Amino acid sequence: MTGGPPVVLDAMGGDHGPVETVAGAVAAWRAHGMPVVLVGARDRVERELRGHGALGEIAVVHAEDAVPMAAPGAAAAARTTSSLAVGCELVRRGEGGAFVSAGSTGAVVSCAVRGIGRAGGVLRPALAVALPALTGGASVLVDAGATADPSPAMVAQFALLGAGYARTVLGRDDPVVGLLSIGSEPGKGNRLTRRAGDLLAGLPVRFHGNIEGHDVLAGTVDVIVTDGFTGNVVLKNVEGCVRTALTMVARAGIASPDRLTEVARHYDPETHGGAALLGLRGTVVVAHGSSPAATIARACVVAHALAEQDPAAGIEAAAAEPVA
Repeated sequence: MTGGPPVVLDAMGGDHGPVETVAGAVAAWRAHGMPVVLVGARDRVERELRGHGALGEIAVVHAEDAVPMAAPGAAAAARTTSSLAVGCELVRRGEGGAFVSAGSTGAVVSCAVRGIGRAGGVLRPALAVALPALTGGASVLVDAGATADPSPAMVAQFALLGAGYARTVLGRDDPVVGLLSIGSEPGKGNRLTRRAGDLLAGLPVRFHGNIEGHDVLAGTVDVIVTDGFTGNVVLKNVEGCVRTALTMVARAGIASPDRLTEVARHYDPETHGGAALLGLRGTVVVAHGSSPAATIARACVVAHALAEQDPAAGIEAAAAEPVA
């Protein structure tokens, strides 16, 4: 059994909650000894637990409401009796070590900011996703979808958050930061990117300068910084391109199915479990909305590991650096 506070899981979140979320919680508990608290409509959650023969094994906290996947973030934060709000409140009170949801990213971000709170000095939280690189390691993409229209100061601070994540979670002593743009030369990009680049040059990070789209999986830098709109497009484009390329290779018979499956696993959401929401006073992991049980279980494991490593302290210190 894994020690520490339990992971709080939004049982109603995602396209398949509570069916897949409850199954994921059961898998996390039975396969990994991961203590989980399920938050949602008690009757529906307990019905699913009963179907797995797990009623009484996993704690359930009732929430009267569930936030629809299409609900905007501001409306979600106003629903104080939702599974999102109740789950975040449990983490804020210290009754859970981390919060996991497969709900709408905007809704999770809004509820987490309201219920758990931003770390000191953080302007806006950002989603971090570790992408496998050709070098054999991983690069952190930040922001992967939390803040679609940030200011240049926010983008510059995303670099600080991403560098803190790379140090504490990936073990990079002096992470290299690159700003995603349409050209590697200084001054390339739109107004947001150009201004963010100016700010990054004055921050205490190892700034590589601009990088381009073909650098995302190359391992050119440890941290890839961009706005949440672009980052989310990049993330889904990577997933789609990998699926397409592997399908074409499989049809051509160039590689064995086992080898293709091994490569695909590096890019599967089940492998990384979800995206860490950085810049909060607690650990939050956002899983893909269509996550099956295996991905939910993995997200719980990842969230527990992040909470145990306590990256928040280093990230908060980094984010406190002034951004003009």
